[in-house]
Amino acid sequence: MLTLDTHWIWDSWPIDDGPDHHLYYLKAPRSLGDPDLRHLNPTVGHAVSTDYRTWRELPDALTPGPPGAWDDLTVWTGSVVRGADQWHMFYTGGNRREGARVQRVGRADSDDLVTWRRHGTQPVSTADPRWYERLGDSEWPEESWRDPWVYADPAGDGWHMLITARARTGPTGARGVIGHARSTDLTHWDAGPPLTTPAGFAHLEVPQVVDVGHRAVLFFSCSERDLDGARAAHSPPRTATWIAPAGGLLGPFDVDSATPFPDATLYAARLVRTSPGHWALLGFRSEHDGEFGGFIDDPVPVQIDSSGTFLPPRAAA
Repeated sequence: MLTLDTHWIWDSWPIDDGPDHHLYYLKAPRSLGDPDLRHLNPTVGHAVSTDYRTWRELPDALTPGPPGAWDDLTVWTGSVVRGADQWHMFYTGGNRREGARVQRVGRADSDDLVTWRRHGTQPVSTADPRWYERLGDSEWPEESWRDPWVYADPAGDGWHMLITARARTGPTGARGVIGHARSTDLTHWDAGPPLTTPAGFAHLEVPQVVDVGHRAVLFFSCSERDLDGARAAHSPPRTATWIAPAGGLLGPFDVDSATPFPDATLYAARLVRTSPGHWALLGFRSEHDGEFGGFIDDPVPVQIDSSGTFLPPRAAA
């Protein structure tokens, strides 16, 4: 378990370097009093483990940029990949002028996964109005272009970025889609059409696509308050981390058939391999003893069947 006496922890993203599991996570001071205030007071923390259970805290990886920067208020969820000769972190940024209501994706670089420096002074990816909702297009209070999940093309043709985004049209509470951008060099990114169509979710947060051996699956998070009426009527009363079948690492992603993990207090969970052939969900507790949890729990073992759904917990034990 990763818990801090002085800070709440929420969304996280892992990367392995040999036997070490590095975890980057959003953190904010508990002294704020109200956990809802954490979203506008984040830094990116960093810890390392060899078993996903016992963690050693390292210096913060990233903090908001200088006054006037495009990310001078918030640094939010992202992912890390290994490039030709460096590590690259793609993260979400927001600025004070816009109250972080417009989200963009930036990049930071590192030689050792510990010390990070921003790549340039501008974001590397923004929502393209040809396909994606912009602030003011609906009553939705933000321009969603966040939580970048970057991975190499399976055929070796550059890189892909999955993004929490929203379609331009449709009911306000159901426009959530998986946005998509491509790059040949991890520097220049071209946004393209979404990889999914709206399926009753206001947003699909912290996306991750994984090949679990017998098929690819898409993970994302969405709570019950962000489901539209039709989706909510066919879902459990409390929902959080979802799984959807995928035809491959590039889709198609069957979000219409998405099903939630039974434990609704595990949010923004990432699938990690704990040993060969064994998988687990690693996420934060959104609720604990009737209050906001704010810690990364021990990995929860899971098994995924050939249809791309979770097996019952007792079968995954």
